[in-house]
Order: sequence, then structure tokens, then C-alpha cells
Amino acid sequence: MKQDMIVILDLGSTENTTLARKIRELGVYSEIYPHDISAEELAALPNVKGVILNGGENRVVDGTPVEVTDCLYQCGLPLLAIDHPTAKCQKTLSALPDEATLRSFLFEDCKAQANWNMKNFISDQVELLRKQIGGKKVLLALSGGVDSSVVAALLLKAVGDRLVCVHVNHGLMRKDESESVLRVFRDELKANLVYVDATERFLGKLENVADPEQKRKIIGSEFIRVFEEEARKLSGIDFLGQGTIYPDIIESGTKTAKMVKSHHNVGGLPEDLQFELVEPLKQLFKDEVRACGLELGLPHSMVFRQPFPGPGLGVRCLGAITRERLEAVRESDAILREEFEKAGLNQKVWQYFTIVPDFKSVGVKNNARCFEYPVIIRAVNTVDAMTASVEELDWPILKGITARILREVPNVNRVCYDISPKPTATIEWE
Repeated sequence: MKQDMIVILDLGSTENTTLARKIRELGVYSEIYPHDISAEELAALPNVKGVILNGGENRVVDGTPVEVTDCLYQCGLPLLAIDHPTAKCQKTLSALPDEATLRSFLFEDCKAQANWNMKNFISDQVELLRKQIGGKKVLLALSGGVDSSVVAALLLKAVGDRLVCVHVNHGLMRKDESESVLRVFRDELKANLVYVDATERFLGKLENVADPEQKRKIIGSEFIRVFEEEARKLSGIDFLGQGTIYPDIIESGTKTAKMVKSHHNVGGLPEDLQFELVEPLKQLFKDEVRACGLELGLPHSMVFRQPFPGPGLGVRCLGAITRERLEAVRESDAILREEFEKAGLNQKVWQYFTIVPDFKSVGVKNNARCFEYPVIIRAVNTVDAMTASVEELDWPILKGITARILREVPNVNRVCYDISPKPTATIEWE
């Protein structure tokens, strides 16, 4: 890495990521490390210009306050202590620094250069990927999600046709989503792409399965089986690409921070994995991943793709999945996304989608009684997905969306708007 770096040592703060992001926003790269990093480990990190000891409410572990090793104070780098008064540091603060104080530490004390940007990051990663992969091949499951798409674009730039992408269409994708993946990666970027249409296989396995957890398990395990079957057909694959990003690593816990949630791609892979991992985005926050995608030339619509659950529309077609209701979810979701984009809400609302439950209600169509499904609209804003508030849509927009769904989506006679916040509701319905 050519960029200068500031190391944040986690001494129990709950604001490590906030601090890391503030530093990066000022153009200096930063990473979070455990409090007990050795002086040798610190010295081995590239281009470190300064160290911040970030203390906080979780500083006591098993009854003992955590502390950095004494030799760290003799590392020769500028040190800043936060919520951790000590005479061994040149500077101590009682709370996170404001921008002026942080600028002073970064650029006056540490003499760091503001050289952290996506162009430099991509240049570094291309060099590192070429060194790691050499003349061998790397396999990537390309879902069409933001992370896997950006990994694919970065690997394409680094190793070209030595990247083999596998896109599995499980029949639960949103409208035109698989077609978009094929158009961008196979047709425009000329990726070596294997496309597997497993729609019938997945829907067959899901027939008459109503329990949400059972549906999720079937979809997840079947996806892995399909991917493994395709991987066995290929030869000479030594590396497995993954879309691990920095929050995945942080949320999986540190010595002074509780695990928020486990991630399958952080410590959850089988011990007998036959591939060496390639994780070029593991240093980036989500907004940085999007910036990287734009810099690599991916379409805005792909880079700013809505958050989408792994089981896809399978958890928005409530209860046992039928093709009729699955199509109603897919078509109504496409209308909602089109109308939100027209109204500029796609840049304002964090997540929005439709749900079709497994019951019908009476209505009137063409002057006759009908018995059809309702469509439920969900639109929420959140910072961390732990809590969520409902977007207050203007009445004309909501009426316009409703009119289109009732006019264009077969087997639907009613549209509802879910105004339940999280908690008590969750964002998804299943």
C-alpha cells in the first residue's frame, strides 16, 4: 500500500468506526487493530504515520482494564490518546476530536499525506492481486449484489480472463436482474462468465414449503450445491474471490467489542477449503465500495442497487411460494422502483420493496366480484439496520404507485402501505 496510514487501537471505544471514517474522509487511510498489537506487528504495517489509542466504555474486560504494551510508547510514532489519560502520550483527549483537532494531529503531528482515494486504492489492489494470483485462476460467485459486482470488476482489471464468474439464477431475482448481470459482465466487460438458470430446481425444492426459516435453509444450501457443481466442472482454480468488506470484519467482534453478528465470510468458511481466499474489498466501508465501483466504471444502477436478502424474493412471497404470487412480487417491485426513481426517492430512501402474502381478499374488477391478492409496500430509512423508520410518502406518489400496480399486475386487487417502524416490526416480513 502506497497510502499513508493512521492506526486506531481499540481500547474499548464504541466509536472506532466513526473515528476511522472521519480520518478517511480527510483523505488519510486508517485501520482498527486490537489493543495488544505488538511493537513488531505495528512496525510491519505499511506507511504508518501515527497511532490513536481509542479508549471507551468497554475498556474493562473480565475485570481488568485493557492496556497497550509498554514498548508501544517507544515506537517513535506520534501518539494520541482518547478517553485514556496517560503521561506517556504527547496528546490526550476526553472525547473524539473535532475536525480541526484531528486535522492538526494528522497533518502537523503525523505529517500524513491526504492520498487516500479510490484511484490510488484501485491501483494498489490491482498490483497486490496480480502478485497474489500470478498466472492462476480465481473463482467468484457473482450474485449481482454491490459487493460481488465490485469484486468482479476489480479482479477483471487485475487478472482479466483468469477470473471465472458463476452467476446462479435461482428464480427469485428481481425483474431483469440476471439479464443486467449478463449484459454488464459478459457483454460489456467481456468477463469469463458461467450462467446457470436453476429456476426450476429451486422452485421445485421450495414447493409447499411455508416456514420462513426452512425456505431460507433450502435456498442457501441449494445455492451452495449448484455453485459447487459448477466449480467441479472447471479446472485449474486455485483462488476463491469473496466480497468481504470492512464492517463484516468489525461486526464479527474484537477483543474489546462484542460481536454484532457473525458473517459467513469471516471465520465461517470450512477448514478444508480447497481455495486460497482473495478479498480485495476487506479494507472498505460500504460507501467506499460504491465509490470504488463507480471509479471502475460499473453502472450507477448496479452500484447503488437496493439491499437485497440472500433468499431474494423468496422471503417477500410470504408462505409457500407459488409462481403466480412470485410474479406479482416481481412486477410490483419493478413498478415501485421505477416510480421511486422518477420521484427522486431512490436517493432518499434506504430500502423499499413489495410483499405479497399468501391470502386473498374480495374486490371488484370490470364490474364483477374478484378474489385476489394484496400487495404491501415497505419503505424504510435506517443507519445500521438495527432500527428503522418509515418513509412518509407524499399522497400523490403513493396513489400513483397504487394505480399502476392495480392496473398492471395480474391477480392483485388491493395495495397497502406498511407504516410499522423497527422495532416492533422487522424490515423484511420473513
